[in-house]
Amino acid sequence: MSSIQNVTRNILRSPNTAVSTWQAKQLHAQMVKSRAAPLSLSLAWICIIKCYAAHGLLRHSLATFNLMRSSGVSPDRHVFPTLLKASTLLKHFPLAQSLHASAIRLGFQFELYTANALMNVYSKFHHPRLSANHVFDQFPQTRQNHNDYNITSNDNNNYNSNFTVKIDSVRKVFDRMPVRDVVSWNTVIAGNAQNGLYEEALDMVREMGKQNLRPDSFTLSSVLPIFAEHVDVTKGREIHGYAVRHGFDKDVFIGSSLIDMYAKCTQVELSVRAFYLSSHRDAISWNSIIAGCVQNGSFDQGLRFFRQMLKEKVKPMQVSFSSVIPACAHLAALNLGKQLHGYIVRLGFDDNKFIASSLVDMYAKCGNIKMARYIFDRIEMRDRDIVSWTAIIMGCAMHGHAFDAVSLFEMMLVVGVKPCYVSFMGVLTACNHSGLVDEGWKYFNSMQSDFGIAPGLEHYAAVADLLGRAGRLEEAYDFISNMAVEPTGSVWSTLLAACRAHKNIELAEKVVDKILLVDPENKGAYVMMSNIYSAAQRWRDAAKLRVHMRKKGLKKTPGCSWIEVGNKVHTFLAGDESHPYYDKINEALNILLEQMEKEGYVLDTKEVLHDVDEEHKRHLLRTHSERLAIVFGIISTTAGTTIRVIKNIRMCVDCHAAIKFMAKIVAREIIVRDSSRFHHFRNGSCSCGDYW
Repeated sequence: MSSIQNVTRNILRSPNTAVSTWQAKQLHAQMVKSRAAPLSLSLAWICIIKCYAAHGLLRHSLATFNLMRSSGVSPDRHVFPTLLKASTLLKHFPLAQSLHASAIRLGFQFELYTANALMNVYSKFHHPRLSANHVFDQFPQTRQNHNDYNITSNDNNNYNSNFTVKIDSVRKVFDRMPVRDVVSWNTVIAGNAQNGLYEEALDMVREMGKQNLRPDSFTLSSVLPIFAEHVDVTKGREIHGYAVRHGFDKDVFIGSSLIDMYAKCTQVELSVRAFYLSSHRDAISWNSIIAGCVQNGSFDQGLRFFRQMLKEKVKPMQVSFSSVIPACAHLAALNLGKQLHGYIVRLGFDDNKFIASSLVDMYAKCGNIKMARYIFDRIEMRDRDIVSWTAIIMGCAMHGHAFDAVSLFEMMLVVGVKPCYVSFMGVLTACNHSGLVDEGWKYFNSMQSDFGIAPGLEHYAAVADLLGRAGRLEEAYDFISNMAVEPTGSVWSTLLAACRAHKNIELAEKVVDKILLVDPENKGAYVMMSNIYSAAQRWRDAAKLRVHMRKKGLKKTPGCSWIEVGNKVHTFLAGDESHPYYDKINEALNILLEQMEKEGYVLDTKEVLHDVDEEHKRHLLRTHSERLAIVFGIISTTAGTTIRVIKNIRMCVDCHAAIKFMAKIVAREIIVRDSSRFHHFRNGSCSCGDYW
C-alpha cells in the first residue's frame, strides 16, 4: 500500500512529464493486483485517469475509469471534468451521455467544473436521435439505473459525421447551476455563437455584466466572430476598444480574432494594423492576416505576409497553404506556386486532400493542366471529395479539354459523389467551349430533375452562351426571356457577344436595350454595341454611344496583361511604353513582325474599331497588351521556355491569329488565359480550334 501511495505522490508532483506516464502504467498494474480497501485507492485511480488524459491517452483514461468502477471504487467530483473532456475529444456522444448519467446519480451534475464540462460537451455535439429533453429528463429526477458505457479498443466511432450542435442542452445545464463562474458563462456564449444564435450570445454577454462578472479574453474571442459574420465593424471596434482598455488586446487569441473580424468586414487596413499592434504573434495570427488579405483580393500582400512569416521562423500550418495557394492561382504565379508545392512536399502535407485540391486548382489556373491532372490522379479515390472533382473538371473546361471534363463528371457520378452548383458550371463551361449543345442541354436539364439543384444565373448564362456561339441566336433570346429567374445584364451580355460574332446588328440592338433596362451603368454593353456599330462602319452611331458613356462617367476597361518572369509579375497595358525594357520589347516586336509577315501574317485592321488611318490602326494592333507581354517573355527567358500570359479581357481576333505565328516562329508553346478561357498556341495552331 505504501508503494502505491509513493507512486501516486510522484505523479501528482509532475503529472505532465513522460516519466509520469510510465509511473501511471506501473501504478495501474499495482492497483489491479491490490487488495486494499476501495476508498483508500480512490486518489490513486483518479491520478492514473488524469495522467493518461494529460498525455492524450484518452482510451487508456476511459478504460481505467471502467476498471475503477468494476473494482468497487466510487469516483469523486474531480474525475468527471477529465472524462467528459476525453469523450469530447474522441467525439463519442454515447460515452458522454453515460458519464452525464453517472454524474447525476452521484450528485455531481451541478458541481461547477463538472457542469462546465457538460456544457462544453453539449455545445460541441449532439446525436440527432436524442433531443435535449430526452437527455436531461431521462436521468436527473427519476434516478434510473443506467449502465455505464464501457469503451474498448474495438469501438467503431462512427458518430462523428452524424453530430449536429444543439445549444438547448447547454442552456439546461447552465440554468440549473447554483453557482456559475466566468467559464460557465463563456461556454454558453460560445455555444450560442457557434450555432449562429448571435443575438442570444450578445444577450448573454449583457446579462453576464449585470451579474458583476467581467468578460474575459475568451468571452471577447467568442463574440468577435459574430460581428465578422454580420459585417458590423462598428460594434467590432467597440469590442476592440474594450479589449484595449482592459489589457486583453495583448492576448494572442484576441489579436487573431480582431484580425479575422476586420478582414471579414472587408477592412484590410484595419486588419493589418491589428496584426502589427499584436505583441504576440503565433501561427494562428499569421494565418489570419494571410487569409484576410487573400479573401479580400490583396493577393500580393498575402504572399508578402507569408514570406515574412517564414523569415521570422514561424512554421506554416496546413491551413496556411490553403490561403497562399489560391493567391498564386489568382496571380497566375506558377513559379511561386511550384516553390510552395515543393515546400508542401518537404513538410509532408501533400497527402492532405484540401491542399491537394488547392494545388489542382492552382496549376489549372496557371496554365499547367497536365500537372493539375497528375496531382488529382494521385489523390486516393476515397479521398476525392466534391472540391477536388470540381477543381479538375473546371480546370479541364477552362483549357478546352471538353471530353476530359465530361468524362470526369460522369466518373464522379459513377463513384457516388453528388455534383454541386459549381461542378455543373464546370461541365457546362466544357460543353460551351467545344460547342457540345446537346450535351449542355442534357446537363442543364438534369440539375433540377435529377439532383434537386436550382440553376443559377451562371448556369443560364452558360447555356445562353452555348446557344449563341452555335449561331442559334433567336433560340438563345427566347431561352433568356423565359428564364425561371430574372435575367441580369451579364446574362444578356453573353447573347450580345454572340450577336457581335455573328454580325446580327438588329438583334444586338434589342439585347442592349434589355441590358440597359436592368443595368443602366453597364459599360460593357455600351462598349460592345459601339464596337458592333464600328465593325459595320456605322461610325456616327458608335460615336453617339461613346458620348453617352462620357456623360454618364463610364470608362472602358483598358486591356491589361501580365506575365511572371523571375518570380516577379510584370504588367502591361495596351500601348504602354512605361516598362523599363520597352525599347528592347519594341525592337524585338518589330523583328518578329517582319518574320511573321514573311510567313503570311497580315494585320487585320478591321479589328481596330476607331475611325483612324490605316497606319494608326496598325500601331494600335501591334501594341496590344498581350503582344507586349509575350515578346517580353521571349526576350527574358531561355529558348524553349513556355510563355504564360494572363489577359483581363477577351483577346481580339487579330491577336489570336498573330500569336499562332509567334508560337511557330520562336518554336515555343505560348499559353494565354483571357476572360473566356485558356489558349494553348503550338506550331501555328491554337487548342481552342478558333472556337472561343
